[in-house]
Amino acid sequence: MFRNVLIADSGKGHVEEMVRMLRDIPAVRAARINLLHVVPEQAGESFADQSQKAATIAAEAVQRLGLNPSEVNTIIRQGDTKQTVLKVADELNSDLIVMGSRGMGRLQSILSNSASQYVFQLSTRPMLLVRDDLYIRHINRVMVAIDGTGVGDDALKLACELVREIPGGSLTGVHVTRQDITPSRGGKSPADEVLEKASQRARSYGVELKAVHLSGDVGRRVCAAAEDLKADLLVIASQDRRPVVARGLVDIDRLLGSSVSDYIRVHAPAPVLLVREPEGRR
Repeated sequence: MFRNVLIADSGKGHVEEMVRMLRDIPAVRAARINLLHVVPEQAGESFADQSQKAATIAAEAVQRLGLNPSEVNTIIRQGDTKQTVLKVADELNSDLIVMGSRGMGRLQSILSNSASQYVFQLSTRPMLLVRDDLYIRHINRVMVAIDGTGVGDDALKLACELVREIPGGSLTGVHVTRQDITPSRGGKSPADEVLEKASQRARSYGVELKAVHLSGDVGRRVCAAAEDLKADLLVIASQDRRPVVARGLVDIDRLLGSSVSDYIRVHAPAPVLLVREPEGRR
């Protein structure tokens, strides 16, 4: 499932609790853990002094996680946090980035230069975002947004692989259409067909999917469903464009426009695992 996990955390929030819960899942337990600490470029002290402090912070994090220090790859870099996280993830070929977030709104995130918002918007790799204002005791109820796309199938597969190894775990798939769809003569609507295919796909992975169809605004309905289900983890897919220019400049129109994934990032009542479409598939 995950072979190479990059944890980019400031030492605050609930990221460590989430990592511990993930490591309770056998398929995740074998993953290589990479712990990244970024020293700001404008740090007043020398890089050597900052690096020593960073090493201490990282060592304390490893201890709190109950990990063997020899099995953790600790990385200390100086630079801009958001750019460094993306760069290191590429260097390591990480298949999961884990970051904490203060749960700020979209405009507030831009104005405060939020690192997690930037990485969430621009990373082409799966990312688990854990907001500081959310506390999850354990991962049991997983919800996945079903959209019938190729990357949506990737998200469903990942959700199934997680739930399959959680004792008593459950998976709910929610498909949202902009408006109610009238069934065809055969009695099935396009939404019914999408959910039926998703259920069949889940069974092929050994998981029973509870399928739910809702109508309305996609982002709002997904978040409301996660609240109603008391989901411990929300898995979503995104096909949002990743313009090359946005590597150096935040994609403002997406952040302030109709990006469903960014709305969910801000408003979801559970940690969000975002699955991106692999670049090679486009």
